[in-house]
Amino acid sequence: MRRRNIGYGIFLTGLFFLISTVTTSAFSQEKEKFVVVLDAGHGGHDSGNRGNGYKEKEIALNVVLSVGATLEKDPRFKVVYTRKTDEFIELHERGRIANKANADLFVSVHCNSHRSQAYGTETFVLGLHANDENFNVAKNENSVILLEDNYEANYDGFDPNSPESIIGLTLMQEEYLDQSLTLASFVQNRFKKSLERKSRGVKQAGFVVLHQTYMPSVLIELGFLTNNSEGKYLNSKKGQDDMAKSITTSIVDYKESLDAIYFVPKPETPQEAGNVTAEMEGDKVYEDITFKVQIAAGSTDIELQPFNFNGLDQLSKIKIGDLYKYYFGSTPNYTLIQELKEIAVGKGFDSSFVVAFRNNESIPLTDALKANTSSN
Repeated sequence: MRRRNIGYGIFLTGLFFLISTVTTSAFSQEKEKFVVVLDAGHGGHDSGNRGNGYKEKEIALNVVLSVGATLEKDPRFKVVYTRKTDEFIELHERGRIANKANADLFVSVHCNSHRSQAYGTETFVLGLHANDENFNVAKNENSVILLEDNYEANYDGFDPNSPESIIGLTLMQEEYLDQSLTLASFVQNRFKKSLERKSRGVKQAGFVVLHQTYMPSVLIELGFLTNNSEGKYLNSKKGQDDMAKSITTSIVDYKESLDAIYFVPKPETPQEAGNVTAEMEGDKVYEDITFKVQIAAGSTDIELQPFNFNGLDQLSKIKIGDLYKYYFGSTPNYTLIQELKEIAVGKGFDSSFVVAFRNNESIPLTDALKANTSSN
């Protein structure tokens, strides 16, 4: 996972005012539902890439509609679409839809292309390009603005072909970067473990559509339509259903990982028929057990802020005698806690390990794993 870039260029002063006026409290207890905006890339006269004759716009829409249909069955979620049909939506309008909905999450779905038989999934968050490859991916997706009427005014002279134009994009998403990286990691881990897709990792690049939003946001590249095997898979109903289920589970995992930290109320009838669960095949959820990732221990009382823990933001601690123990994540889902451990290791906490609690009391992990479970 690439670390955030610190050196940013000059950005439009007026946008600072927008940051202060937008009220997107993703974890507010006053919000009854967790609002997810699903964005199917391209559409209408913009077909996206046409690798092997497939249409990116159709595949992205099919996956998004499938994700949305499942989330809509869960009373905890409200789903908003930037498009539900084959229509052209300008990039700045996609961001406006998300901001107007006061969304908690923005997920944009695309398909990749390359001159070679490259393959694999990758998930992007907004940031400066670490290399030419990331820039080229962003350039391809950003070039859609050239199809828009009056794009110079809508994007204040932004040039999708200019690396310099990207520098200003990163600032607006800076405060949401850590959360975006967490979701992106969930998405990539699910693709790799549950679907056995090749993961090309979590990356940062300057996507205009992400720049327009004021909430945690990711752009998912499902794979390469230009790859003969992967393109055929993504164009199939099975492939689209698989990818949609994996993305849905990642979104639910992300929300539930926040619930334990921010105490977002869950529905009174969580077992209601049709509710989405955070599990996929092979997941194990333990009744009356809470798993956490222990990331550090010491005699110093450290404030639970992301900047003190390399960007991790789902933090807790306990004091035992003179010793403080610091934890990342909190969930009864053992599969999910293993994914959170990988995220912690990726953030530099190489000696992280999973611990277990019952009724807020620490118990041996081996005892916890012998407890009753519910699994698919």
